[in-house]
Amino acid sequence: MLSDRLARYCRSAAWIIQSSWSRVIERTYAPPAVLSVEQTMLEILKNKRSVSRYGDGELNLMMGRGTGFQPFSAELSSRLREIILSEEPGLLICIPDVFAGLEKYRPETQAAWGSHLLENRHAWYRLVDRQRAYYNAFISRCYYIWADKSRSAERFAMMREIWKERDVVLVEGEKSRVGVGNDLFENARSIRRILAPAVDAFSKYGDILQAVSTQDPKNLVLIALGPTATVLAHDLHKLGYQAVDIGHLDIEYEWYRRNAPVKVRIDKKYVNEVPGGEKVGDMFDGRYLQQIAQRIR
Repeated sequence: MLSDRLARYCRSAAWIIQSSWSRVIERTYAPPAVLSVEQTMLEILKNKRSVSRYGDGELNLMMGRGTGFQPFSAELSSRLREIILSEEPGLLICIPDVFAGLEKYRPETQAAWGSHLLENRHAWYRLVDRQRAYYNAFISRCYYIWADKSRSAERFAMMREIWKERDVVLVEGEKSRVGVGNDLFENARSIRRILAPAVDAFSKYGDILQAVSTQDPKNLVLIALGPTATVLAHDLHKLGYQAVDIGHLDIEYEWYRRNAPVKVRIDKKYVNEVPGGEKVGDMFDGRYLQQIAQRIR
């Protein structure tokens, strides 16, 4: 009992010190500059940019911690640290727009990111280049996080323009089923899918990269594969592809279509942010099955 109380006390003391240090940093240093969602979308659309995105999961991995679906990997951590400083022409490095205030987000999102920043603001400030402007990682979050959702339809429409009349290669977790059951990608010319493991995708990174790199470089590559997508988009861009990490865009679209007031499970789709959302049944949709070019297990 004494050892338990001592451990709790130490954790509490560490959190107080950490959060106090975060407030000192916030008041002392200018926050990283992050362009708007619309500026980021327009840059992708007009100039056919590739996109590597960072969020709390990527930060955890850079700091030596895993996530629920991506165990810690020293190699992945190192690559994420390298890429966040990349100045590769034509590649947009995107981080969360949370450092200069949280007022535009819904209360739940404000609380989550506020807590995250109390513990991790110092890590973000140390890992990013605060002399540059980053692009906005929330291009994948067009609906749920916003207090004012009046621009959701416009933002989804802007994203859909990126793949309009393009031949698309979708790289996704084996149970993500991005775009299945909705019209998110109905304006694409064609869809091919490369399915990767839903959990610990990075353990198969070499196989995933090899599979995608056999596709025509004229194809647009869209990636929904957690932190692995951040690295894959960077590496494919260097190989001559336009590769965009779209993250949770499809799930956000599903919630938008339902006008969901809270995060809900989506039938037949892996949703890691909802309790039980990882329990997903088989998919027998004929059109979806025909789109699968390769499965990586």
